Parts: sequence; structure tokens; C-alpha cells
Amino acid sequence: PAFGGRAEASKVRNGMLKAFVEGRFTLGKDDAANRIVTDAGADVDEDGSVIALRTVAVDGRSRAHLGGRSVPVGVLAELSEQVIAVHGQNDQLRLLRPSEQRAVIDRFAGDSVAGPLTAYRDVRAEWLTVLAELTERSSRSREMAQQADLLKHGLTEIDAVAPEPGEDVELTEQIKRLAAVDELRATATEAHAAVSGSADGDPDAPGALGLVGEAVRRLAAAEDSALRDLAPRLEEASMLLGDVGAELGGYLENLDADPALLEKVLARQADLKRLTRKYAADVDGVLAWAQDARRRLESVDTSDEALAALAARRDELAQQLVGHATEVSAARGKAAAELATAITKELSGLAMGQAELEITVDQRPAEHGDQQALAIDGHAVHAGPDGVDEVELLLRAHDGAPPLPVHKAASGGELSRVMLAIEVVLAHATRR
Repeated sequence: PAFGGRAEASKVRNGMLKAFVEGRFTLGKDDAANRIVTDAGADVDEDGSVIALRTVAVDGRSRAHLGGRSVPVGVLAELSEQVIAVHGQNDQLRLLRPSEQRAVIDRFAGDSVAGPLTAYRDVRAEWLTVLAELTERSSRSREMAQQADLLKHGLTEIDAVAPEPGEDVELTEQIKRLAAVDELRATATEAHAAVSGSADGDPDAPGALGLVGEAVRRLAAAEDSALRDLAPRLEEASMLLGDVGAELGGYLENLDADPALLEKVLARQADLKRLTRKYAADVDGVLAWAQDARRRLESVDTSDEALAALAARRDELAQQLVGHATEVSAARGKAAAELATAITKELSGLAMGQAELEITVDQRPAEHGDQQALAIDGHAVHAGPDGVDEVELLLRAHDGAPPLPVHKAASGGELSRVMLAIEVVLAHATRR
């Protein structure tokens, strides 16, 4: 009930009118408990303590007092949350965890550990990043080198052929023309004769140009002006036919069979096909592959200089990490000695007057193949997220007894008292 819990009339002894429970609490100067007491208007004794009182009558009515002032029961509940820790034998399980034992030291040490530990964690994060990149680059260096060789070989092969955009399509059309030169000549010759007439000037085969010319002459000589007016239009048609005839003639002159040219073009087409079989479906795709390969080569750095730069950064960060880890270890060692003395003193008031607590702070050795190993004073230690230290609470049950891990040296009830002593010491340390 003094903690603000529910008051029950059954707690009143038979024949008595009421029951009461009283507790004295020592307050810090600036902690939350002090603010609760001050806000309640309670009187604090000269030694910095305050008395809490809870009464319950036989009819079930209860009252709460704090520092001589009547207060709501909720005030006692708020105060108890700040100054009281309830322990049972199940709490001993916390002491079996190395991380919890290390956390006890760090809570007691405060800023002397928190400051260098924060710096250690910042450097460690970058150190791990560099380690991972260096490991990846080293393990993949052969693969990356092979990839780079393939890209370089491909670019050399493509540059040797030096294809032009769309060249494969143009060559296909040119080969079609060269391979079908006879058929094309016959087509062009017949078209030329139909436009310009026979090559030997046969009057029976004047061609379209001759026929239109004859029509122009007849219309120009007609007496009817309507007919004469049609002549200029036919003259335009005659000029167009003349141009087409001339172009067909030029086409025939340049269409001479050239076996050497065909062979050359076929050889060029074969070179392009070797590229399209290996790199892309067409020449434009091959050129795109080459552009992408050059870009990828720029990002693939397998040089010894890059690995050496990463290794140097790793060593630089490791040196910084050693400095921060050493500072954390030193602060923990100092705090461990002070904490052990304070806990031993508290145990004497908890029916464990002959018990003595020791706290060891040792560096955790790195196992074989540990990727987070750090060399400190010639020894490989594991650089974990909370430093390189292993903290262990040892208990001497009595004078002459060897120090043993606290969970082996103490019974379940004694472990609960050790936990209580630790909480009391930590509470005092927090208020300092």
C-alpha cells in the first residue's frame, strides 16, 4: 500500500481500528522523485529523505501522507516508480547474460564510458563498411578481371570492324542489286526503250518520248487554237519523260556487273555478321553493346592501387578503433573496481556480510576466422558493437572462498539480494 497500490481492509489486524505502513526514501537533488515530492508540497528532512505513510481503516477507507502532507494515493504510486525496485528470484536470470553484466558497468560509469563508446561505434561502422568492400573486391578480383578482359576483347573486335549505324541494312540492299544485275538490266532497258525508244532508232518503236513529240508537233500545227493550247502541256510531259529517260540511261551505265565489288561487299557483310552473332541482333545493337561495355569498364576497377587504398583506409580506421576501444576498456575497469566495492558494502546490509563481489573486465579473444578481429597489444580481440570487453561478476561467498561466477556462488535468494544491491548502487550513482 505504501507504493500506491490497492488498500484492503483485510490487512487490518483483528481488534485494531486501522493498519499503517511507513517508509523513508532518500532523494536526489535534481531527479524525478524530488520533483514529485516538491510538487506535492511535502516536507523533506535535513538529510534529504522523506517519509511516506499509508493507512487503511477497518471500513476500507485509506489515506496517504507524504512528508507530513496529505496527498492522493497516486502520488505515492508515482514516487514508488522512481525510487523502488521490486526483486524476485526470477530476476537472477538477468545476471546470467554477459551483455547485462556489461550494461551494469556502463550504467554505473555514465559518461566516462558512453562518450568513448559512441566514438567507437561511429568508427566501427565505417570500419566494417571498408572491411566488407575490401573483402568483396578481393574475393571478386579474379571474376572482375575476367569480366574486364571479355569487355576489352569485345571492344577490340568491334573497333577493328568499325561498323556504321544501319550499315548491315544498306549492305543487304547493295548485295541484292549486285546479285540481280542481269534482271535489273533487263528491267531498266525495257523501261528505257518504252520511254526513249529503241536504241537503234527504229521508227516503229519511237517510245513514249517520240510519240509525245509527234503529238506536240501535230497540235502546234493545228489551225484550231484549242488544239494549239494543249501543246505546251504535252511539252511539259515530254520534258519529264526526257529526264526519266536520261536517269534510266545513267542507271544502265553504272549497272555493269562487278564481281570484285560483290565479293568485297559480301566479305564486309560476313564481318558484320560475326559481330551480330556474338553481341546483338543487328549493327545498331552491336554499337549499343560497345557503348555499354565502355561504361562498365569505367566502373570495374580491379587495379592494385584501388585495393591498396582500401587496405590503407582499413588500417587507419582500425588504429582509431583501437584507441577508442582502449579508452572504453580503461573506463570500464575503473568503474568495475568502484562498483564492486559499493555492491559489497550494500551486501553487508542484506545478510551477506561475508560476501565480496568482484567484477572483471577482460578483452574477448577473437576466434579463428573472425571477420571483426582487432589487434590490441599484439592480441586479436573481437570488436563487437559494445566494445572489446567481456565483463563478469564474481562472488566470494565468504573469506577464503574462491571467486566464482555469481550465478554459481550464490543461491537463488542470494542472487536476488545481489540484484537489489546493484539497483541500489546504480540508483545512487544516477543521482550523483
